[in-house]
Amino acid sequence: MKVDKIGRLAAGALAVALVTASCSSERSGTDGVSEGSGSGGAAASSKSFGTLPSPCGPGDAKGKTDQGVTDDAITIGFGDDRGFTSAPGLSKEMGDAVAAMIDWCNQQGGINGRKIKGNQYDAAYMQTAKVVQESCKQDFMLVGQGFAMDESAEQYRVKCKLPTVAGFTVGPNAAMGPMKYEAVPYPVDLLNIGGLRLAEKLFPDFKDKTDLLLSTSPAVTTGTNKIASAMKGIGVKPMECGVRLNDKGESSYMPFAKKLKDCGVKYLWSNDSPDPGQFSLLESIERAGVDAKYVFEATWYSQAVAKWNTSGTGDDLHVGMIFQPLENADKVPAVKQYMDLVEAKDGKVALLGMQATSAFLLWAQSAQKCGSDLTRQCVINELSKVHEWTGGGLHAPTDPGNNKPASCSLMVKLNKTKYEQILPKNVGEFECGPEFVVKTDPKTWGAKLNDDRISTKFLTDDVIKPQSS
Repeated sequence: MKVDKIGRLAAGALAVALVTASCSSERSGTDGVSEGSGSGGAAASSKSFGTLPSPCGPGDAKGKTDQGVTDDAITIGFGDDRGFTSAPGLSKEMGDAVAAMIDWCNQQGGINGRKIKGNQYDAAYMQTAKVVQESCKQDFMLVGQGFAMDESAEQYRVKCKLPTVAGFTVGPNAAMGPMKYEAVPYPVDLLNIGGLRLAEKLFPDFKDKTDLLLSTSPAVTTGTNKIASAMKGIGVKPMECGVRLNDKGESSYMPFAKKLKDCGVKYLWSNDSPDPGQFSLLESIERAGVDAKYVFEATWYSQAVAKWNTSGTGDDLHVGMIFQPLENADKVPAVKQYMDLVEAKDGKVALLGMQATSAFLLWAQSAQKCGSDLTRQCVINELSKVHEWTGGGLHAPTDPGNNKPASCSLMVKLNKTKYEQILPKNVGEFECGPEFVVKTDPKTWGAKLNDDRISTKFLTDDVIKPQSS
């Protein structure tokens, strides 16, 4: 296990579960068009993003080379689920981030002189197929979007040969789809277990005293089964205390807390998202006198969790992350630059916003390398060559070209309403190693893959594939 100094020292030279952090004003949830006409101050005119030289700038690129490309403009699609009535503002930070990055890029001259025009979509959770079909008709590519129901739209995206550098993917066939790249891949066949590895290091008896919090939610259960399989592979045997929570809530959480106490559990892992029911469970655990620490997924790195923890009930909450936490902004220039750019446009700042930002930068770098001959084929060729990517220092190194996750992690701990990095001890660094990534059980994939690790469900013979130069 090694410490990767790319996060701190290189930066000194320079997160269905959706995570949120501090936010400012909420803007309209309607679809729109962004052409980068706003003012972003010094951050917007920067010629780099963290450690990454800016892919944006003037140039003399010409030609209507592909759908959405003209002599002077490139039209991309982006968006989120902000209009979802059951969770207003869902993943709004992603659209806000891409809109800010379009502005930042255009103020430098666009991509080789072509300004970026952004068609912003609100999938409102249930309208993903509709907005992807709209994008099929007019956009060069989809960039930095986060649609929770992307699986429902995958057949349309593949059929119209619309490439994407997604902010995130959720459905297994979307995560492994053709013509799809991500700055932070989460493939179905490989899993980053950095949080577990760091917990092993932090707690010597973690392997013998850990249990999983189960749920009636199918989505949570799928994620839990993957982790359970990974735990088995590294010698962690869950205690099987039998605590399974109703996804719609319980009338009382005290019986579950007492069951955990009787079981003698010392560490709890959860794949669920923070909500009032989860908070009630942790409060009941405290009242029952259970001396347990929590090792939860990155969904628990959240301003909502921090605000809830004024009493300190969640002070034993530990979260493994592959992103630099927002609290490290004073040490990691890319994080501060992201925050400054989004806040300058009154946008929402959160972890998924950084993920969308990294996706935009990955797309922009690949598009810039194509020069005047900007085609979908060229961008896919360039994306397939990227095998180490940090978004300028926003996150641990990933392999977008091969759709492989980071093999690094850091751990933060909640202390009242503040998160602080505890591993590695040097703020801004990651711990890395091949043992941080494991293969998953094919039974958990939810997709059939070919020899190139591409989902075969919607695959056609004429999809755009990388071509070697």
